[in-house]
Amino acid sequence: MGQTIELPRTSGPGSGLGGAWRVIVRNDDHNTFEHVALTLARTIPRTTLDQGYATADRIHRTGLAIVWTGHKELAEHYWELLAGAGLTMAPLEQG
Repeated sequence: MGQTIELPRTSGPGSGLGGAWRVIVRNDDHNTFEHVALTLARTIPRTTLDQGYATADRIHRTGLAIVWTGHKELAEHYWELLAGAGLTMAPLEQG
């Protein structure tokens, strides 16, 4: 009879909603830099207006940017707020 080996837990119980879920904003032709920057600053915690403009520039230059990473429930919340403000969103990704 084989021996059962218990591996150490790498995350807590119920952690399926946790982890690094990514909120990604995509570039588009209908949002202005100002609108994207203001929306990010108003929506994403600890994002200043200057950081919002820097992120808007990254979105414009590269086609997208990860604007927030964290637990799934909060990621869904920020995704919905940003989409509701008219930003073009990529589907949530788990990292």
